[in-house]
Amino acid sequence: MNLDDPGILQSAAPLREVRAGWRAWLASPAGRYVLAWEQAQFDAAVADVFGFHAMQCGLAEIDALRDNRMPHRIHACEPCDLLPQNAAHLVLDHFEELPIGSQTLDLVVLPHVLEFASDPHQVLREVDRVLRPEGRVIISGFNPVSLWGARQGLGRAIGRPAFPPVEGQFIGLPRLRDWFKLLSFEAERGRYGCYRPPCRTQRWLDRTRFMESAGDRWWPICGALYFVSAIKRVRGMRLIGPAWRQVRPAAAPAVMVSRRSAR
Repeated sequence: MNLDDPGILQSAAPLREVRAGWRAWLASPAGRYVLAWEQAQFDAAVADVFGFHAMQCGLAEIDALRDNRMPHRIHACEPCDLLPQNAAHLVLDHFEELPIGSQTLDLVVLPHVLEFASDPHQVLREVDRVLRPEGRVIISGFNPVSLWGARQGLGRAIGRPAFPPVEGQFIGLPRLRDWFKLLSFEAERGRYGCYRPPCRTQRWLDRTRFMESAGDRWWPICGALYFVSAIKRVRGMRLIGPAWRQVRPAAAPAVMVSRRSAR
């Protein structure tokens, strides 16, 4: 690859700008609110997932595998300065092609990876390839059926910076479940969270704290984020042989009964 090619430099510059804008938003009060909820969800979900090899893709701002007890943990993320210290590091520009052997990993977590991927379905196909049978994938993302999704759609329509950054493409949980069905995944569980409106300041986020319990009770599918896990199922083959003749049980031996003639 020729790094001096101007076409490569032009395509790399917008990518760096997207990542810089995404990290800047994550450092805002709303971004910290999102990261805190996701960190708690990942901590609870990965604690009881067992195996030998686990990998987190993207979002270096949280350590989704910190409560997991697998001996080998890999953090594959985009070029950045935020890298966890308790995992091996793998720097990648995209996740559509993973430098991992087939059926190698027991757990893969994807926090906000599909939303910024050029081909999110290909990312899932790669995850399907590298996961072992009965391996698990855990995904978090923004819910388009929410106040946050409406805010992003409005930003696209009026040409103003969306909230979160306009470059992300929200993927709904029903669509994600359809992708699971097309592959070999079986959706295990999912939940929604973060019901406060898309406020930019910590002051208004604190004032709308009451909406957390109200939203979870009255409009649970309208949370700003969703969290879902799925298991890779590999159906075994069943060989069908010829229909052998069933052996009937032998009849009971006849018993001789003597009769006396009547006199």
